[in-house]
Amino acid sequence: MPADQLAPPERIPRGYAAALGVTSVAVAVGAGHLAAALVAPAASPPLAVAAAAVRLAPLPVVEFATSTFGTADKLVLFVGVAVVLVAVAALAGLASRRRPLPAVAVVVALGVVAGAAAWTAPSFAQLDVVPALAATIVGVMAVRWLHRGLLPVPVEPSDPSPADADPGTVTRRGVLHGSAALGLVGAAAVVAGGAGQLLGRGVGDSRADVTRLLAAARVAPAPPVPPGADLTAFGAPSVITSNADFYRIDTALRVPALSATDWTLRIHGMVDRELTLSFADLLARPLVERTLTLTCVSNEVGGDLVSTARFVGVDLRDVLRDAGVRDGADQLLSTSVDGWTAGTPTAVVLEPDRGALLAVGMNGEALPREHGFPVRMVVPGLYGFVSATKWVTDLELTTFAARDAYWVQRGWAQQAPIKTQSRIDRPRAFGSVPAGPVLLAGTAWAQHTGVERVEVRADDGPWQTAELATEVNLDTWRMWRAELDLGPGRHVLQCRATDRSGATQPEQRTAPVPDGAAGWHSVVVTVS
Repeated sequence: MPADQLAPPERIPRGYAAALGVTSVAVAVGAGHLAAALVAPAASPPLAVAAAAVRLAPLPVVEFATSTFGTADKLVLFVGVAVVLVAVAALAGLASRRRPLPAVAVVVALGVVAGAAAWTAPSFAQLDVVPALAATIVGVMAVRWLHRGLLPVPVEPSDPSPADADPGTVTRRGVLHGSAALGLVGAAAVVAGGAGQLLGRGVGDSRADVTRLLAAARVAPAPPVPPGADLTAFGAPSVITSNADFYRIDTALRVPALSATDWTLRIHGMVDRELTLSFADLLARPLVERTLTLTCVSNEVGGDLVSTARFVGVDLRDVLRDAGVRDGADQLLSTSVDGWTAGTPTAVVLEPDRGALLAVGMNGEALPREHGFPVRMVVPGLYGFVSATKWVTDLELTTFAARDAYWVQRGWAQQAPIKTQSRIDRPRAFGSVPAGPVLLAGTAWAQHTGVERVEVRADDGPWQTAELATEVNLDTWRMWRAELDLGPGRHVLQCRATDRSGATQPEQRTAPVPDGAAGWHSVVVTVS
């Protein structure tokens, strides 16, 4: 047959080819997620890659994401990863219209990337490569099977198609056959991914058990919130933040699923006696409740990454004293189950009145999963990145010279006491208020030092002293309110706080890096 009369090579139609790539990668991700749920939850391919992206991202990028998206930063990251993955998968499918090799190569490359991301994670274990391997095998099988099923079906007399149809024409039977193949693989992707997600949620019963244990346990209660401490009626936030509203900032892209019965804490390093505590061992110790404010170092001036809760736990100082801290151990390096680390000054934790906790309860129930269940650290007066390790499983007494914690390696400070701050909560920025006496209300905090005074002013005018709410304790935020007489027009309102040491917030704004933001908070309002 002359060359110009040869039938053109069979090719998958473009739409089906793009769907082949996306569906194959989707079922690979689902298989990897399911395998991870069975053997290594943190090594799920999308989670491992996203976590690696966070580890490798330049500090300005990480800080921009946190300050811009706040607690939605993880969702934004996952959406970004998903968009890139879909685009790459679709292009791989389009490159595989004649042969499956390009899509196979892309699936293998994605598997290698996922495996490398898991391999380089701080908490790597040998089983962590299994999810990437499972994803790669399933993805390659899906590409090859779909490619065979999506190639155009030759025209047959029974097909209601023109007699002279081109051999590459998609017939009705071809459409049905290809759609069925894609639907089958797509359904497999959904089932595998959903099963993996469900298997990772197996801590609900454990949390309920811990909540019941805490309800029956003898706990030294925190003093009640005194009358006059809550100014919610004037626009300030509630003194106690609900668990649902408590801010969450951490590097865990998938919340660890630890049961209390499986949890242990190792205390080692520069100690006289290495200890390993079970959850039952922890609850056998004296339990105490403390009302404490936690603050994220990424909180911008006027930001909302600060919350207060009633935490129940064991005094961390007592635990360390039982282990016997050796001279020279100036850093308590705490490690989460996912490998994240924080370095806390040992001297601060050992202060008799510091009140550092290994917390197991929060606002009358077991710690929520996203806030560290079953056990987390809480150290009043220090930003969370140097003190508030969630899902804590390891405490090592060491030195700052010997070990750098997670965020210190990325340019943040070793020492990070919380800076005195204040915030205007009412009126809201860019809001409108009627002329005359305008009510201002807000929050101030100077943990472990205490707020002495809050002042407000309008349009660079004279400072006026605000009325402070009753203090709960030195380690919680304090509400305030004030009135300013404002005429019609646009006004700039400012506030500043002074702590019990006599230090007043500086006017100059500084970014959160490396040890927390500073500056006066201001809002612009329109008076009419």
